[in-house]
Amino acid sequence: MSGGSKMTSTTPTHGMVLSAGLGLRMRPITEKMPKPLIPVAGRALVDHAIDRLADTGVEQVVVNTHYLADKIESHLGRRKSPAIAFSPEPVLLETGGGVKAALALLGEAPFYVVNGDAFWLNGSVDALGRLAEIWDDASMDALLLLHSTVDAYGYDRRGDFGCAPDGLLTRRPECGVSPWLFTGIQLLHPRLFEASPDGAFSLNLLYDQAIEAARLFGVVHDGEWFHIGTPDGLAAAETYLSVRFAGIERR
Repeated sequence: MSGGSKMTSTTPTHGMVLSAGLGLRMRPITEKMPKPLIPVAGRALVDHAIDRLADTGVEQVVVNTHYLADKIESHLGRRKSPAIAFSPEPVLLETGGGVKAALALLGEAPFYVVNGDAFWLNGSVDALGRLAEIWDDASMDALLLLHSTVDAYGYDRRGDFGCAPDGLLTRRPECGVSPWLFTGIQLLHPRLFEASPDGAFSLNLLYDQAIEAARLFGVVHDGEWFHIGTPDGLAAAETYLSVRFAGIERR
């Protein structure tokens, strides 16, 4: 499945963009601007993510907020589509707690979750569409979009997962290096959260449970992915995009 074999597909109508983080590594840019509003190629990161969700047929996007929440809500209030619902977090709930708090807005079917700072370019096919095509409800609780650790722009870590030919994921060995990183783009089923704790927790907790149950899968992205975690990473992405798309309209 790492290559994209077709299974029982789904057509998600709901998605979530995780936008509650503090963006500490992006300071000083994020001292007055939440990280999801940082512009890349002239458009806010959060708008890039929502545009991709809308392009693949998502009708409602949930956005969680905490740091400088009013600025995110004001910015997204100017969008005409898709429908936007906000999930405020007076106390930060981390990735897992944030999604769990928004489940009532996300429906009972599989839904997309995208990090608010995720930025990617599609390859030969739409990345989110590939997740939907590959989704198999009988065997999966979560399907993660992966990218080559060595080919990602601005990434200098050791990767996250090993991926079997059928897409089943395993964790990177301790002190080892894995060929695939997690892009922050995924398709989740609400049942993933059935035994989850209350309050703040990481989605990694649920990934580990899904690995034990052999229900965590991945597919490798065939386009570019950018790690925009620092001002230097942001500058590197802008340089790449300005060179690659010089004189070409971007989408």
